[in-house]
Amino acid sequence: MANLTTNLNTENHPFNEKLILKNPVMPASGTFGYGVEYAEYFKLEKLGAVVVKGIAPFASHGNPTPRVAEVTSGMLNAIGLQGPGIDKFLKGEEYLPFLKQQNCPIIVNIWGKTVEDYVEVAERLNEEADALTAIEINISCPNVKEGGVAFGTDEKLAYTVISKVRAATNIPLITKLSPNVTKIAPFAQVAEDAGSNMISLINTIPGMAIDIKTRKPKIANLTGGLSGPAIKPIAVRMVNEAYNAVKIPIIGMGGIMTGDDAIEFFLAGASAIGVGTAIFADPMAPINIIDGIDKFLDSEGFGNISDIIGQMGK
Repeated sequence: MANLTTNLNTENHPFNEKLILKNPVMPASGTFGYGVEYAEYFKLEKLGAVVVKGIAPFASHGNPTPRVAEVTSGMLNAIGLQGPGIDKFLKGEEYLPFLKQQNCPIIVNIWGKTVEDYVEVAERLNEEADALTAIEINISCPNVKEGGVAFGTDEKLAYTVISKVRAATNIPLITKLSPNVTKIAPFAQVAEDAGSNMISLINTIPGMAIDIKTRKPKIANLTGGLSGPAIKPIAVRMVNEAYNAVKIPIIGMGGIMTGDDAIEFFLAGASAIGVGTAIFADPMAPINIIDGIDKFLDSEGFGNISDIIGQMGK
């Protein structure tokens, strides 16, 4: 078997043992709940890390139903960041207390409507800093104080929220980039300059589907985020562009269904990958993808996962 150990440390930040993962595979935020839902299928310790559904300072009920629709080569979702809020996440037995018993690195995705929301969650998570591996900042959210402009589509807003969260916590930071920009490289650089230890990409792409018999949108919210195999070529391209722009590690995601899909992301420059839509089709997808990565490395004569990162064309 190849060595799948994944080191997400960089020279620009203090070394952190928590950022050395047993393998590079983790669920994408929002597709794995808070872990408890999937623990009956496999031991969570088999994953490189668990990434939980987004946490805000407040509880959120999300959007009206229907909120998910299957489309060609993927799915649309407009869940609306439904979640329990930081208080319940920290104390509810099916949330962080459960995850702390699973012997698996924990990454908490956070979001908010204002910069202050992000900072508040980051500060509260410091109460459990010893238990957490990283915080992932979802900057695809609209800033209500700036007329609804998404943090992730405005370089100045992105820098502000990332740097404010960086100042609020010592926990390693991942910034999850929005694909809804003309060029991804400048935003990757902004995240690096603002103090993010890593970046993850891509988030979903806005789309719409219509039921031709009812003549109504299939999503009550009218539009939803497109994920799945349909967006993989876009995701691979953006990961490669970001890889050529920054020195911090990249967690790539977007349409990864198999081990071979994951290999594309590593070759493009990702150090780790997130599995999302595939989990809805098969709860065992992350484990199967780990096995697929290992088989590829063995078959091609690579001893370590690090041997293929950024090696496209080499």
